[in-house]
Amino acid sequence: AIAMAEAGVDISDQRSKHIDELRDIDFDYVITLCDNARQQCPVFSGKAKVIHRAFDDPYFASGSEEEVMAVFRRVRDEIKSFVEGMPDVLTSKEASK
Repeated sequence: AIAMAEAGVDISDQRSKHIDELRDIDFDYVITLCDNARQQCPVFSGKAKVIHRAFDDPYFASGSEEEVMAVFRRVRDEIKSFVEGMPDVLTSKEASK
C-alpha cells in the first residue's frame, strides 16, 4: 500500500478477489501477473483471451526495509509500464489475426 500511495493510488479499501466471485462476468481479456496465478487460472469460457506477464512477487522480497520497499517500487513501476503499453500490444495482436 505504501508504494502505491507514493504513486498517488489509494488501495486501502481494495482486496484480492477469488476467481469464483468473477465467474458471471464476460471478460474480453484475462491478464495474469504471476506464474502461480497462471497455473491456477481456470479455463475461461467464451471469448476471453488470456494474457500472461510474470512479475516478481514483492511479498517475498528480503533485506532491509528500504531494500524491500525498493522491490515493491520496482514491481509497481514495471506493472505500470506494462499496463500503459497494453493498448499497443492489444492493437498489434488484433491486427495480426
